[in-house]
Amino acid sequence: MNKLKLSLGCWDYDRMQALIDGRVTARGIDLNFLNMIVEETFFRMLRHQEFDVCEMSMSSYTVSLSKPERPFIAIPIFPSRFFRHSSIYVNANAGIHKPQDLIGKRIGTPEFQMTAPVWIRGILDEHYGVPVDSVTYLTGGEESPNRVEKLKLSLPARIKIECIGPDQTLAQMLVSGEIDALHTARKPSTFDGVTVKRLFPNFVEVEQAYFDQTGIFPIMHVIAIKRDVYEKNRWIAMNLFQAFREAQKLCYEGLQETAALKGMLPWFNAHVEDTIAKMGHDFWPYGVEKNRKTLETFLRYHHESGLSQNRLRVENMFAPETLEEFVI
Repeated sequence: MNKLKLSLGCWDYDRMQALIDGRVTARGIDLNFLNMIVEETFFRMLRHQEFDVCEMSMSSYTVSLSKPERPFIAIPIFPSRFFRHSSIYVNANAGIHKPQDLIGKRIGTPEFQMTAPVWIRGILDEHYGVPVDSVTYLTGGEESPNRVEKLKLSLPARIKIECIGPDQTLAQMLVSGEIDALHTARKPSTFDGVTVKRLFPNFVEVEQAYFDQTGIFPIMHVIAIKRDVYEKNRWIAMNLFQAFREAQKLCYEGLQETAALKGMLPWFNAHVEDTIAKMGHDFWPYGVEKNRKTLETFLRYHHESGLSQNRLRVENMFAPETLEEFVI
């Protein structure tokens, strides 16, 4: 039987290893795994649609759903999740000691539509009383100049955004005091714990308390399929979903191996046990129903940031074939 050849752009996460090394295959699909860092994958897919399937920023994907052509359709596989309290950095001389001190400040963000800042803005608004429109956002490259939004945005006037100069970077502007804070996905190179600090130095404690309160483990990325590829062979959505889930199952099993350390952290197994004790065995769930609250919260934050004109429904995000599964 001839298999359908599909390219997949994705980073080589542990939950992807079984797909990379061939222990898991998607039925009827010859999957060419192209390992790339997320910034490259996103840029190449959003600008040029170079891959059949790819890891994609959940915010960029949600923005794309408002475009007339709606070029992608996602399946509820989430290769990246991240608690983002740790991703708010401040200049120590900016007078920011608590979240409310951010109000009225100049805050850098590489792209306003990035998923990490969407979560950060929403959490600061909902849980700390820092409205999305209470600050001025400065966008541009974090470590290299001239970064621009990957997608054209149409934001309400209440959102105040400025672009930094062609020779400026947000990391340097933060340490020099040209911006007061930074919402980002990557730790800036200028972070030293002295001049550039985290807003929440005890971020692990804060993020665990957030999970205890909300049950949310923020989703960063989805797996998206080019819509024309999907429409020609709609069966690929469920077959890919099942393959990603099987690869994750093997990853879960490896994390609980105690004969030898599967990761290089000395207390790796203790960390796994602590995580299971707090979040359950399926602490990184795939599928819609187990993630409904997280997805609904994200869609609300996305709308409140002005990135989606109408608040989307979870069911409209994913291929309908993946919304439920057969049972025997």
